[in-house]
Amino acid sequence: MEVETKRKFVFVSNYLNHHQIPFCRAIYERMGGSFVFIQTEPMEEERRQMGWDGGQKEPYLVLFYEEKERCEALIREADVVLYGGTDEEKYLQERLRSGKFILRYSERLYRWGQWKFVSPRGLRKKYLDHVRYRKSPVYLLCNGAYVPSDFHLIHAYPGKMFCWGYFPEAKQHDLETLMAGKGWQTEDGRKIPYLLWAARMIDCKHPELMVETANYLKNKGIEFHLDVIGAGALEQMVRDKIQAYGLEEQVSLLGFMKPEEVRSHMEAADVFLITSDKIEGWGAVANEAMNSGCAVVADHMIGSAPYLIVQGENGFVYRDGDVNMLFEFTERLIKDEALRRSLGEKAYHTIYDTWNAGFASWRLCRLIEKLTGQRLDEDASDDALYGKAAEDGKARGFAPCDPAPVISERKMFRYLTEK
Repeated sequence: MEVETKRKFVFVSNYLNHHQIPFCRAIYERMGGSFVFIQTEPMEEERRQMGWDGGQKEPYLVLFYEEKERCEALIREADVVLYGGTDEEKYLQERLRSGKFILRYSERLYRWGQWKFVSPRGLRKKYLDHVRYRKSPVYLLCNGAYVPSDFHLIHAYPGKMFCWGYFPEAKQHDLETLMAGKGWQTEDGRKIPYLLWAARMIDCKHPELMVETANYLKNKGIEFHLDVIGAGALEQMVRDKIQAYGLEEQVSLLGFMKPEEVRSHMEAADVFLITSDKIEGWGAVANEAMNSGCAVVADHMIGSAPYLIVQGENGFVYRDGDVNMLFEFTERLIKDEALRRSLGEKAYHTIYDTWNAGFASWRLCRLIEKLTGQRLDEDASDDALYGKAAEDGKARGFAPCDPAPVISERKMFRYLTEK
């Protein structure tokens, strides 16, 4: 057990997926190996088939359901525990009672409607899980810009909430090469604007909106091609709409693809559409598309949009439910090659410079140092590099571990467009 007590940082979550692996690798390296990810449950078969189950050979992974006593000791003895991704509190109770430092991370509490916070049963659970620790050394990393508003409603974590998210792989590209390779190649050798949509075809992703966008562009006489990656319950509805609108030449349905295949399409796409509503707690496709140099058009209610997108600078957000705004932003980008290139290049820098696993791991260690007085990572060689990135990032908007502002759903779009 002597070796185990050297583990300083323990991350506890339901399972290790491909969106978390880059951050885990970064913090593992930064901590000199003194990091463990404790997985509390096996991954669902559907997500395994989608290529999410890629972390089973990671050196820091430990399975709670196979090594219960070891995991309990790790959680109890670690200097820092980062906990989230599951509603089950049993893994954390002993540490909470002891008053040791804890970082929690969470997506939205009330993504189906903030009015639900008045439920007496829900309020009691939220009190037991969160509110009663408001004066304890327990802090919240907010996986999405609407998380602070939800927790503010129940008076939890006052002054103790920080911007956070998911950090898929941030690839390094030569921008000239990346941008030169964009566009859809026609049969006669021309390049036309290339649009991409990638998600499961379910209600909250609103796949019908990308078909309506394609129909709008076609009726305007605008030349383009739209690839659609994904499948799901609404696939037949999408196929029916494509046929009804006569979009077979403009729109291609590609089905499910592995994450690396999706990224290759993003790297060729000019414009990426994200039509999910507020049920989308974060929306990691935004990170991936921006890192791929796409000009993103996103619903303003997805959790990542306010943190990642600066309106008109590195992408566009349209007001939730306002299809005309979605159509107009997409049309504007297709017609203006210089604009979509400018937004795509700045989107790439947003991810590669600040919203990535390496920078996030450094910012998190600096936040922990500020809150506890303890420096976990001993190597200071990248402090100057990341410190400059932090300063440069202030001009672009939010960065990981910034104090998270409390902005209500009702006021967010106005805040984003005025800022």
